Amino acid sequence: MFDALDRFVESTAWPMAQPPAYGAFHILFTLIGFALCAWIAWKIRDCSDKTARLILFSVGLILSLSEAYKQLFYYFAIMDNTYSWGDFPFQLCSIPMYMCLIAPWLKPGKLQRGMYSFMVLYNLLGGAIAFTEPSGLLHGYWFLTLHALIWHMLLVFIGLFLCFSRRGGASIQDYWGATWTFVSLCAIAFTLNAVVQNVFDSHMNMFFVGPGNSPIIVFKQFSEWFGWPINTLIYIPVVCLGAYLLFLLIHCLQSKKPVTK
Repeated sequence: MFDALDRFVESTAWPMAQPPAYGAFHILFTLIGFALCAWIAWKIRDCSDKTARLILFSVGLILSLSEAYKQLFYYFAIMDNTYSWGDFPFQLCSIPMYMCLIAPWLKPGKLQRGMYSFMVLYNLLGGAIAFTEPSGLLHGYWFLTLHALIWHMLLVFIGLFLCFSRRGGASIQDYWGATWTFVSLCAIAFTLNAVVQNVFDSHMNMFFVGPGNSPIIVFKQFSEWFGWPINTLIYIPVVCLGAYLLFLLIHCLQSKKPVTK
């Protein structure tokens, strides 16, 4: 069975010429994808809570199943039957996979609202920014490229849907709830990174908070100049500031025209 799975995954490892950043493929996918996400999210903004929960859970299933196959793909097709801890699904943009499976089952309250707000203020921001610096999205395999592009586009859709329906990110309390969630996840990510590095003698840099230099543009340079601890102390507040600016934009737009329920 293990050999059959290996052969199946290998048979789907279709190579492609890696698309260039800001080439026609990248730009068209981004523009069309953003437009579709915004249009669909706006059209369904007034759906019932039951429908909203179904939408989020369905997206969570899509993300989790595609991520499971991605892990197999890396294991068999890329890493030659060796697990790559660097591809463990606990990056900032991986979190909606878990939240979309969990949040719909929670009772309305601070915990559910905090998850929704996190997906609006941090994952919408992260998903959108990924398309402006697409080095992590464009690969030499069709599956990896399409997986990364669709994954981050779904983050944009989720964030816009929760934003347009005012289920998260609409108040300063939402911002602080999302931000405490982000900081807590950074702490968990750092612990995982340290454990993998010291126990398994492997490299993992979830959330890019160390121990290890950040690969992100600008912050990579900070890491090389000042070391990863100083970079992390810069990186986390900068991300929080970006989420706050997004909150201000959302708050400004929503305050002009109330959504009719």
